[in-house]
Amino acid sequence: MPVAIITGASRGLGRALAAALAGRGWDLVLDGRGADALRSAAAGLAREAEYPGPAPGRVTAVPGDVTDAGHRAELVAAALALGGVDLLVNNASALGAEPLLPLAELPEAGLREALETNVIAPFALVRASLPALRAAGGAVLNISSDAAVEAYPGWGGYGASKAALDQLSAVLAEEEPRIRVWWVDPGELRTDLYAAAVPDDAGFADRLPPAEVAPAFLRLLDEKAPSGRYVAYALLAAR
Repeated sequence: MPVAIITGASRGLGRALAAALAGRGWDLVLDGRGADALRSAAAGLAREAEYPGPAPGRVTAVPGDVTDAGHRAELVAAALALGGVDLLVNNASALGAEPLLPLAELPEAGLREALETNVIAPFALVRASLPALRAAGGAVLNISSDAAVEAYPGWGGYGASKAALDQLSAVLAEEEPRIRVWWVDPGELRTDLYAAAVPDDAGFADRLPPAEVAPAFLRLLDEKAPSGRYVAYALLAAR
């Protein structure tokens, strides 16, 4: 079965994507900073998923912080032990400040945290996974944001990090024609990350839950979509 590494998989979009792939029998290597939450999420996949066709895949939970080089090596090693890397999902993200702050108030440490988590860690995981991705003709899925291309007050640090991730993705797509590279804006979702960013959002309850946008990402896989930037709602609308 194909193997995916998914960062930030203990909750939110990462967990929703893990559930969607588990339902298709994928073998998974899941990352998350909270060991208990990650192991609970991994165990829950087997309980919640229904398998109408393929047998349940293997799920390996590897707790840790993606900004740590040793942890990243553990993730890749765990995937190779399962057979390779067919898909790398760089979903783990840091806001830089919770709640968000204007640039005039954003500490340098906050911006550094956003860049380390949202840019450096995905870059390093891609480099470590590239031999296996090339061998599999696999794909990299980088979770972007509309804040990467639009200027929203308070979103400067996070948006800058996602804009950098977008550019890295675009260059990677040009340099690595043997793999597919997708950078995708999932939209404003009902997640803990968004709640931390904008705790006073009156429309939070109306945001889509992550599970409802997961089919957009599966469409990229199913159609072997070409490398590029995508928006989840547009993928869903075109189904």
